[in-house]
Amino acid sequence: MDARRGDWVIIHNTVLDSSQRAPQVPEDTKLHPLETWVKGFIDRDANISDLVKVKTITGRCVEGNLVNVNPYYTHDYGKCIPELLQIGLQARDILFGGELND
Repeated sequence: MDARRGDWVIIHNTVLDSSQRAPQVPEDTKLHPLETWVKGFIDRDANISDLVKVKTITGRCVEGNLVNVNPYYTHDYGKCIPELLQIGLQARDILFGGELND
């Protein structure tokens, strides 16, 4: 089993196929289905891709295919750019007269 009952997981669900999208949706958007990814506590033991139900932090019960167990954010804002640090200090001096006026 990939996930045990009560584990924090993320599920995927297709809400609308591309043919079911509203007529006012832009053409390039209509080409793709409307999908959701929801995090919650799984209600039973399951394997990745199994159809499961989860209970979200807010108490909603949602059904979808199991994607991941114990999901976490993997994005960041990149490496430090020293030039931007200097720009921030210069802007503070120009706008507010520097650290003395904090």
